[in-house]
Amino acid sequence: MKKIILFFILPVALFAQEKTTTVTPKQPGKYDTNKFSQMYDLLATPNMFRTASGAPGPAYYQQQADYKIDIELDDKKAKLSGSETITYYNNSPDNLEYLWIQLDQNQAAKDSESPLSESERMDQTFPASNFANKFLKKDADRGFNIEYVKDVKGNAMSYTVNQTMMRINLATPMKPNTTISFSIKWWYNINNYQQEGGRSGYELFEKEGNRLYVIAQFYPRMAVYNDVEGWQNMQFWGSGEFALPFGDFDVNITVPADHVMEATGELMNRSEVFTPAQVKRYELAQKSFDKPVVIVTQAEAEAAERGFSDKKKTWKFSAKNVRDFGIATSRKFIYDAMAVKLSDKVVMAASVYPKEANPLWGETSTITVAHTLKSYSSHTFDYPYPKAVSVSAEDQGMEYPMICWNFGRPDANGVTSEQIKNGMMGVVIHEVGHNFFPMIVNSDERQWTWMDEGLNSFMEFMAEQELGTNFPSRRGPAKNIVPYMSGDQKFLEPIMSNSESIIQFGNNAYGKPATGLNILRETIMGRELFDYAFKVYSNRWKFKHPTPEDFFRTMEDASAVDLDWFFRGWFYSTDFVDIGINDVKQYYVSESPTAALKNAKVRKGRFGLDPGPFVYLVEESNSELKSNQKKALKIEDVKLLSDYVSTLSAEEKGTLKSPKYFYEVEFNKPGGMIMPILVEITYEDGTVDNFKYPAQIWRKNNDTAKKVYATEKAIKKIQIDPKLETADIDVTNNTWPKQEVKSKFD
Repeated sequence: MKKIILFFILPVALFAQEKTTTVTPKQPGKYDTNKFSQMYDLLATPNMFRTASGAPGPAYYQQQADYKIDIELDDKKAKLSGSETITYYNNSPDNLEYLWIQLDQNQAAKDSESPLSESERMDQTFPASNFANKFLKKDADRGFNIEYVKDVKGNAMSYTVNQTMMRINLATPMKPNTTISFSIKWWYNINNYQQEGGRSGYELFEKEGNRLYVIAQFYPRMAVYNDVEGWQNMQFWGSGEFALPFGDFDVNITVPADHVMEATGELMNRSEVFTPAQVKRYELAQKSFDKPVVIVTQAEAEAAERGFSDKKKTWKFSAKNVRDFGIATSRKFIYDAMAVKLSDKVVMAASVYPKEANPLWGETSTITVAHTLKSYSSHTFDYPYPKAVSVSAEDQGMEYPMICWNFGRPDANGVTSEQIKNGMMGVVIHEVGHNFFPMIVNSDERQWTWMDEGLNSFMEFMAEQELGTNFPSRRGPAKNIVPYMSGDQKFLEPIMSNSESIIQFGNNAYGKPATGLNILRETIMGRELFDYAFKVYSNRWKFKHPTPEDFFRTMEDASAVDLDWFFRGWFYSTDFVDIGINDVKQYYVSESPTAALKNAKVRKGRFGLDPGPFVYLVEESNSELKSNQKKALKIEDVKLLSDYVSTLSAEEKGTLKSPKYFYEVEFNKPGGMIMPILVEITYEDGTVDNFKYPAQIWRKNNDTAKKVYATEKAIKKIQIDPKLETADIDVTNNTWPKQEVKSKFD
């Protein structure tokens, strides 16, 4: 049977070129600037501690610090006093000549260098209270007052304080696989965080003189020692948060007898600090899976807030395998809780809040805590701790193991706007979610804010969307990051920047990484591959200390998706996404070649065989194409095609398509950031087709890419990224034919 070979001749560039005598000067060599290059130049070298797969290696280790702490709150003076015994385990292969302790409260000390490191400008309009706080009040001293550091025998130990870090000088180096115990006694004056700032402190209710305390960074804490940088003893300047080892805590907290408290860990003496009726209500809450049970009622809280007891009460908490400890205490607290069923266990969701937070908090907080635990557990691992507590602390949003502070209250009339309610729910999800990142997947916040804030903001976005209420998520949707990505490059830094060097902290450390992960999940990898890899990362590094490299490598290792191009662009640069339609050409089938095609040399077929007679595709704009030739293709009207089809069997004929229109679309990339090309084609009859071209389409040409469309229907419109999935900063070049973009005035 005679075979007819068909060639669809497009640009002249497909034809062999005539040899010329022109000599092109040899160009100098160049470095590899391909955006698809692997990230060997950026990532730390794998080793026995951290493998190339992103998993902990066979020699991986981490230190442990156990605490026994006794503290007392002086409510009248707003002063906290405490003593602690730390037992430190050296699980590293190294001899330690000294130990580093974090004194984060010193960031607010009189001699702190933090305020000196910030540039200032003169504001010309001040609320009276702000003016008084800035210019009239003497600087408060909120730093630690260390009374002693002693060894287990009661002997004084040598120590040196350097701003927010304290070095304990060991008489004898601490050998591998040994422990050391020592004691510290301290006190400090608690700050009014609404006036002085800070992640913890007290809120003053001026009419009645009550305080609501959220207490954290309240004790000298061990710094991290690891295989990546030895001691993480970077100073606390205010933005970069905390890097801490895991350990077990036994904490006794003495407060006025009329206070209600929640804290990290399990309460060990519930019957001593709650009334019998409150204990019974808590037992009911442990069996209530559909709604919270009020344990301390509003009536009980209102009676307590008028009492100002002179008696004391000690609350005892025990926490296993946590990296930190937080406390919330006030005589104003209402307390509710409910049970949450995870796959193999039951944990408690709880809230404490003043009457000023009702009815919003009673109706919303604990339910939102429960939803968060279920959502995050489904994407990572079952929440391992016995409880999660949300604390109403106005103007706050901060997280600690099992407990967090959250803003959002009704107005003076008890009315809550949708904006306040959504804001409150969003912060509850976010701060409760921090139990997973970084309280369990324990990244170094002092260095890499995005590893906890960015990952957690992404998880928050998923949890918000899983509410099923069309929640107005701030961070996660690609279109929301466009204003930042299109901003002045002078004010942008790569995500992989130290926490203290970031200008637009929220966008850089929260919004951009959350958006990037959402794009990976929805557009680049797909949910199945992404979710599996993300769960592998979470489980590999729960109760461990991951680095950025561990995350990047695990996401590739568990998915078989090459993501170096994405991490290089999205995390290590300030490139932005801008993909457009540069040109669209329509072609018509002809059996008559144009002059250019007739004179061009044709490449030989395989093995040098003559490819045979041709069918030509001629561009619409070609002047040699007559008007009567500009028509939809009918195979029977083209003899070569008709002859070819006649040689096919009935089965082969049944597999043929019937294209009538031919287009070549050229995409360009004015932005530096690589992304897949998402194309939506609308035909003249209103039907739509969608095409997705992987990012690798740019691998051999960083500027342009072309695709050919042979369609049965004429194309009416072509649009790139119609659902705004890629954070494209300029959509004016996304449509053909070009459309007018309405201004904000319109």
